[in-house]
Formats: sequence, C-alpha cells, structure tokens
Amino acid sequence: MTTVDFALHAAFATAAVTGTNGKTTTTSMIEAIAAAAGEATARVTTLGAWVNGEPVAEGPTLEAFANAVSLGAKAGIRTLALETTSRALAEGFAQRWPARVAVFTNLSRDHLDYHGDPEHYLAAKAQLFMLLPTDGCAVLNACDPASALLDEVTPQSVRRMAYAGSMRRVAPDCSRLPLTLAAATVEVGRAGTRARLEPGRLAKALGGELTLSVVGEHNVDNALGAALAAHALGYDAASIRRGLEGFTGVRGRFERVFADPLVVVDYAHTADALARTLQLARALAGEGNVVCVFGCGGGSDPGKRAEMGRVAAAWSDAVVVTSDNPREEDPAAIAQAVMLGAEEEARGQGRKVLLSELDRRLAILRGIGIARQGRGDIVVIAGKGHETTQWVGDKSLPFDDAEVARTACREAFERQDGK
Repeated sequence: MTTVDFALHAAFATAAVTGTNGKTTTTSMIEAIAAAAGEATARVTTLGAWVNGEPVAEGPTLEAFANAVSLGAKAGIRTLALETTSRALAEGFAQRWPARVAVFTNLSRDHLDYHGDPEHYLAAKAQLFMLLPTDGCAVLNACDPASALLDEVTPQSVRRMAYAGSMRRVAPDCSRLPLTLAAATVEVGRAGTRARLEPGRLAKALGGELTLSVVGEHNVDNALGAALAAHALGYDAASIRRGLEGFTGVRGRFERVFADPLVVVDYAHTADALARTLQLARALAGEGNVVCVFGCGGGSDPGKRAEMGRVAAAWSDAVVVTSDNPREEDPAAIAQAVMLGAEEEARGQGRKVLLSELDRRLAILRGIGIARQGRGDIVVIAGKGHETTQWVGDKSLPFDDAEVARTACREAFERQDGK
C-alpha cells in the first residue's frame, strides 16, 4: 500500500489550486514558472505527477502524490504545484497537507453525485482556505461570487490577493478583495492569447501585458491565478513572464489535433466549461461553422445533461451527441437526456444540425465529416480530453479522442486533397 511521508511537508512550499475548471492548467502554469526560474520542479494533477518534467505516476492517485513528494524532495524542489480536487479536500487532505498558497479558479455545477448539493461542494473547497497558515496567501478570482465566501472562511491573518481575468467584471460581493492583477483587454487568435493588464505594481513589473501560447480567454484567468501564486511565493516578475510565455498547454485542454478545419479535443465536462470552450470556438471560427461532438458520463449528476445539451446547441451550428463514459448506465438514455436539452435550445434558432450517434468513434467521424476546409470551420470534441480509455459497464476500453480525430482528419482531408 502506498503511503505518503507527511513529514516532507515542511521541506518545500505547496501551491494548491482548486475550483471547477482550470485547475490542471493553472497548476501546470505554476510549475512552468518555477522551471523558468531555473529550479527543480514537481507538479501533481488529475493527469498524474511529474518531477523535473518527467512523469513519475499516472492518474489522480495517492501513489502519484507520494512519488512526487518523495522524488521532489530528493531533487531539491522549492515549490510543489498541486491540483486539489473537491473529493480529496472533503476527505480531509488539507488537514494533513496544508498549502502555503491556495488558488481558487471558479465554481460551477459539478460532482454533485458525490457532494449532494452545491453548498457541500463549495464547503469541500473551502477547506483549502480555512487551513492556510498565518504566513500563507489566498489567491481568489474576484469575478466569481464564491470568492467572497472563501474570503470569509480564510483566517484573518492570511494575505489575500485577487485577480480579474477574461470576464473583467468584479462580482459585487468581491469588491472588497484586494485586486492585485487584472486584464484590461484580451485578444485571442488561433496561435495564442494576449492580455493587456490594468495598471499596477505587479502589472508594471510584468511589462504591462502577458502573451500566451495557449488559446482562449479562460487561459488568461488561469495565467493570472498562477502569476499571483508565484508572486506570493517570491518568484520574480521575469520568471513569471517567461514561464507563462513558454507554457504550451496541457493535453486534452483545447488541444489542437488538426489545422484546417481546426479540430480540438477538450476536457470540458460541465455546462460552464463547455460554454467557455464553444464560445472560444465561435469567436475563432468567424463566418465558419462550429461542430460539437460530446456526451455526458454515467454515474454522475444526471441533472447537468439537458443543461449541457442546451449549451451545445446555443453555441454550435451542428451537434453530434454521443456516449462519454456511460459506466453502468444506458448510453441511449443519457444521450436522450442531452438531446432533449439541445432540441429545446435549438427551437426557433433557425437551421441547426442535431445528430445522435452512440458509437463515439463514428460520432467523431460524423462531426469531422460535417466540417469543410478553407472556410474557418472548427470541430470541438468535448468531455474526455486527455483520457485514453472509455468506461462501458465495468470495463475500461482503449479510446483516445485525439488519436481517433487525427486518423479521421488524415483520411478525410488527405482524400479530399487527392481528388
């Protein structure tokens, strides 16, 4: 049985990230900043664990955390970049391994099958902030009203720093938070993202702007959260800027697998995340079409299925509803619930293509088949992202969205080019 040496907690500082969306990317950006400072690095996310850029374990397991802590301590890391899930926090993780810096990204509906209701979901995340040490720091998203509640439960002695990213509108309840870093404008292109920063001491040190290789306004939020976490831990502005500029993204997070049409794989598995991803696709597509291929997982929060269907239909020209990880549930029943939401949203919106194909491989082929080259079309394959398996019943079957999409694109568009 894998055990964690909790005595190693004192050997380095932990920057822990929680929230519904953006945790993995924000955590990975913190690691990138440490690397840009010339330090040994360690990060643990739901994808696995890495020390000095080398994988030491896969998946969100205790083994991954234990390996990163042990090997990271031997490598002499200064900072452990750690993604913390609501489930781990609900089970008391922050009591045994309190963070030096806690970052909150955002809150939307997710994991209610485990937590029961949104209140308990937020309460789990609050544990990370309640247990910060007196010399710790809370980094809060001032655009999300949940930050006001986290501020209330954070010990008064703990330093606060807030950021305002792509939304650029501070929530009324968060108006008292010290806004340390904020985006004034955001420009998004297919090659990256640029944010001009509101005037301030840290913004000036960063050169007044951030240029990111990753695509999407939501990545500005992630970058600002990571920048403040690093700043709180004493990293200089030059390292923060270099780390963020050189960060190339996380597998399965708006991962580009084909250029024309642009085909991306994204982990978006909540309504909020799917909306952000499709809004980005819509902005990048211009006059082109947006095609969304996605499904919802079984054994978790059936209430979000119709909502996600509505989101997909609202922001896409064509939706292909398919199977995700159905687990013990009937894939057809899950897809039907999603399709009901999509059909409801599509009424009165003109021509929308709504299809259902339970075979995920065929669904990806159909989605890519709708897109055309040379007109700006974008295909978003959402829900599974980095995952390389599909859970059907009690079986884990090999399945990689990115690889399936690459193969489909090569066959479809190389054949077109050869005509």
